[in-house]
Amino acid sequence: MKKITTNKAPAAIGPYSQAIVAGDFLFASGQIPINPENGQIEAQGIVEQTEQVMKNIGAILSAAGTEYSKVVKTTCFLEDMGDFGAFNQVYEKYFTEKPARSCVAVKKLPKDVLCEVEVIAYLGE
Repeated sequence: MKKITTNKAPAAIGPYSQAIVAGDFLFASGQIPINPENGQIEAQGIVEQTEQVMKNIGAILSAAGTEYSKVVKTTCFLEDMGDFGAFNQVYEKYFTEKPARSCVAVKKLPKDVLCEVEVIAYLGE
């Protein structure tokens, strides 16, 4: 196994890695809308927060030498399922290959953010 880290995505805020490569797969930890430049949550609404989450995911994918098109599974957590439509509008701009996905509403997310997304990407040919 190999740890993936990049300063272009938020540092882990607990005892975990940004991502791990195991075999031909990348397992990325859930990303929340933290701006990696200052460690702050600046985005306010669901659209802005989702955009920041996608940028963070993109940075991790890039650090692992891959891209959005290689993502095979996402798990999405929303603080309010009423944000589902707006979240999807941003999500579909990045995940154009339409990976498998789970999306659930949760009672509370770290730092009171509105969304979190984790990904699994295939690194093989």
